[in-house]
Amino acid sequence: MEANFTHVEIFILLGFSHVPQLRLFLIPTFTLMYACTILGNSLIILLIREDHRLHTPMYFFLANLSTMDLLFTAVTVPKMIGDLISREGMISFRSCIAQLFLIIATGASESPLLSIMAVDRYVAICDPLHYKTIMSYKLCFRLASLSWVLGSLYSLINTIPTTKIYFCGPNEINHLFCDIIPLLQLACSDIALNVAFVYISFFFNGICNFFVILSSYVTIITAIMRIKSQEGRRKAFSTCASHLLVVIVYYTTLTGTYLQPMSSYSGSKDKTAAVIYTVVTPVLNPIIYSLRNNDVKKAVKYFFVKGV
Repeated sequence: MEANFTHVEIFILLGFSHVPQLRLFLIPTFTLMYACTILGNSLIILLIREDHRLHTPMYFFLANLSTMDLLFTAVTVPKMIGDLISREGMISFRSCIAQLFLIIATGASESPLLSIMAVDRYVAICDPLHYKTIMSYKLCFRLASLSWVLGSLYSLINTIPTTKIYFCGPNEINHLFCDIIPLLQLACSDIALNVAFVYISFFFNGICNFFVILSSYVTIITAIMRIKSQEGRRKAFSTCASHLLVVIVYYTTLTGTYLQPMSSYSGSKDKTAAVIYTVVTPVLNPIIYSLRNNDVKKAVKYFFVKGV
């Protein structure tokens, strides 16, 4: 029977077609936020590269996080803006699969990286005397590379089976970009294996990393509460606050999007979540780290006053 299917070669991303009255507002808003994402994350990477005071494991991992945000938004936001301008939203099957791979690869890499950053904070606060010995440059490089490799692996696990699905119509994807769940909803063939891969990936990449972060912060908070000095407790917690806020935003949107039955997928609700983690979060991350971090503030002042 599968031989009789007409395979879809062009998809239509519906995007914000359900709210056409917001089009003229969304175009400049997304453009401005994308520009801020590029400037903010690029500045973070540049500061970390050029300022020797930021050559520490925490900022090395932060540079990787900013790189992931830059790549993730580059894959999604320009296409979203272009679709708003053209009102077409067309994307070929191959381009859709390529976009899907890059979205999952960059997005999934962020989860183990946030987990690694939590472990880094755990070692810094709970074992400060051995911090430099444990978190060596070689280990940091390997850990950061591992997060990229794991993200790419999860992407391959979900993308390759998607290429085997038959899409015979309709070809309208009720989303802003080629994400895995709205794409699977258009399948004409059995997707049981694909759905299993989605939830398996979410469990290992999402839930397992979340518990690593949670256990790290339980130990960190316990150690902070043992510090007798109130100023010492404040300084210790301030080194974790930025990362903790980024984790909360990341996992709130991730859970709301992927930890739900396929049948309960809601276009408008999940589009809102998609806007948060594709447009808003990448803008917030450099702001969160710069506003709450004295080292970054000093690096910014040094960069603009004295130059690189």
